[in-house]
Amino acid sequence: MAITLEARERELKKRFSHPYDWGQRQSDEWDAHTDFVYHVFSFEALLKEIEARFGQEQHHKEMLSYGMNRWYNFWSAKAVEQIFACHPGVTAARDSGDRLREFRIGDLSFDHKTSTYPRGFNHDLDYGQKHPRELIEWFYTHQSQQRRKHFENRIFIVLYASDGQHWKLKAELSWLESIIKSYLDTFDAAKLFHYKFEGRRETAADLLWAVK
Repeated sequence: MAITLEARERELKKRFSHPYDWGQRQSDEWDAHTDFVYHVFSFEALLKEIEARFGQEQHHKEMLSYGMNRWYNFWSAKAVEQIFACHPGVTAARDSGDRLREFRIGDLSFDHKTSTYPRGFNHDLDYGQKHPRELIEWFYTHQSQQRRKHFENRIFIVLYASDGQHWKLKAELSWLESIIKSYLDTFDAAKLFHYKFEGRRETAADLLWAVK
């Protein structure tokens, strides 16, 4: 049975009861220990699974934070992918396991990345909104060097909350749906930004702002 956007949003917001702290830098090793989050939908089931796997381990607290965050980010990303795929101007990828090509808009394949406004960019929000090309390039060149790294076509959704709780906006799926739908309704491939990274073929990218 398909999971509705409303159900996803309710589950994601249960994550708010715990502080958002990674505990340690994200890595392939820790990802491998917590890949079970891909198969656990409910937050209550997630907590039980983490306790069963790591409850007696020295790094239980760190694993709890790490697992909750990966679960939260994964299910938010799946929901956003669903929002894109449901638009009449978008075709979902045939291979649901292809993380580099989640959907097509016209002749172009994309994945998406939802990110909070990066402190490491060293510019305020106003600057970022006026220089999207520079910010997109920053995202590509400062991405994780682990198994998630790639330079394929991507649409970035950048979150910024006036209260500083940027991470919570990943759960505001109905709100994000309205922003994404508005973008797709007026999508113009001629307005995409184009880059050449590491001698690869041309990369097309764009950026959506989700500011609250």
